[in-house]
Amino acid sequence: MGVEIKETPVSESEFEEMKRFVYEYLDASVQNEDEGGRMRWYPWHSAEYRFNHTLNVLSIAEEIARKEGAEVDVVRVAALFHDVAKLDAAQDVHAEEGARVAREYLTSRGSFPNSFIERVCRAITGHTHSGEVGELSLEGQCLIEADLLDKVGANGTVLMLLRMGYEARTHMDAATMIERVYERGQEACDRIESPTGQSIAHERLKRVRWFREWLELEVPEMEPDAEDSE
Repeated sequence: MGVEIKETPVSESEFEEMKRFVYEYLDASVQNEDEGGRMRWYPWHSAEYRFNHTLNVLSIAEEIARKEGAEVDVVRVAALFHDVAKLDAAQDVHAEEGARVAREYLTSRGSFPNSFIERVCRAITGHTHSGEVGELSLEGQCLIEADLLDKVGANGTVLMLLRMGYEARTHMDAATMIERVYERGQEACDRIESPTGQSIAHERLKRVRWFREWLELEVPEMEPDAEDSE
């Protein structure tokens, strides 16, 4: 990644309005579902969780963009819209649907250059890319790395512990479940290429490992190698 930063101005008031739009879109997606919709009983199938994830990705992506020389406003706007269609579109097309929503918003509000809109939409569409991260635009790399990193560390750990309750697991399974966070985090972080992203990943994985060791140290009967039933 390079070091030169070129920004397309998006005013703070415009950005705050985008935030409101994204939250309201997510909330409407949940409210418009038929009762018992897809994974509705999971805590992360909510406007609140999805918007919090969006803000987490926004913060990480902006840090990577600033340090790696990406166009920061493209990354910020792409991060804000990347999961806007997550709750009302099929999983395999939510990125394309998110890009469509972003394009409609950006072309109908404000006077953003077409080149800016295209770069935003390209980054959103690419955030589910399963190949090499380096195949994406620099802004797309920042977004996909941030999306991967939010699943690692505290957020991923808390979600796994919440899942234990929904699956009626006892606290004795906690170490095994946290190990799953660590292993999945390693897999995700193997894809990260930027020095900034790698540094964040290293710190987050270290904390997850420390938390598992803490559990095993203070709960002697915990089975460190308990078989995962999933």
